[in-house]
This record gives sequence, structure tokens and C-alpha cells, in this order.
Amino acid sequence: QVQLVESGGGSVQAGGSLRLSCAASGNRYNNNFMAWFRQAPGKEREGVAGIYIARGSTTYVDSVKGRFTISQDNAKKTVYLQMNSLKPEDTAMYYCAADPNGGRWYDVRTYNSWGQGTQVTVSS
Repeated sequence: QVQLVESGGGSVQAGGSLRLSCAASGNRYNNNFMAWFRQAPGKEREGVAGIYIARGSTTYVDSVKGRFTISQDNAKKTVYLQMNSLKPEDTAMYYCAADPNGGRWYDVRTYNSWGQGTQVTVSS
């Protein structure tokens, strides 16, 4: 089992930046991959970015490529999401996900553990 705590959300103007953090704790879980998802009101939760912990390889949804960067600090057991050039359509609750079961990275059903979420609001 793993517990996840997100932080770093806030309200910014379009074009601004935020860095989200996801701190993990616990053991006896699949720590091969972690991901960031987001969910806007009335919409489905969607995968934003993921990172393979051992190799540092990353993957992104097309809409954030070139703007967002996922990274990790293994010593702190923390995954980050650097969000630059933010757009109003990025407004959502952002969640950290971990302990995947081998499904597709962008499928919410893949993950056994979720953080409580951190709100990102981008105004125009």
C-alpha cells in the first residue's frame, strides 16, 4: 500500500507556471510507475503525464506536451509536475496515482492508490 499527498496547486493567470508535488510513503506496492491525472467539473478524469521510476522515462498526453514536465526525486520519494504556459483549459483538480496493475497508463482503473488532489485554476 502507498499513501500519496499532492501539493503545489493554486490560482494563476494564463501563461503562468506551477509545480505540483506528490509525496509517496509506504511499501509493498508496485513502484515502477507513477502518474498525474486531472479532472475538471463534469468531465472524466484524464491522464496527464507518467514516469517510469527506475529509468526516469516519461510519457504525456498530447495536450500538455512541450508545456508540462514530470520528474522525480527518488531520495524524497516525490514526483513533480512542472506546469508552464498554463491555459484556462488546464483548470482541474490534479491527482497523483500510483501502484499500477499493468493496464494502460492513462486508464484510471490501472491504479490502486490515489492522492486527495490539488486544485489548479488558470484564469484568462
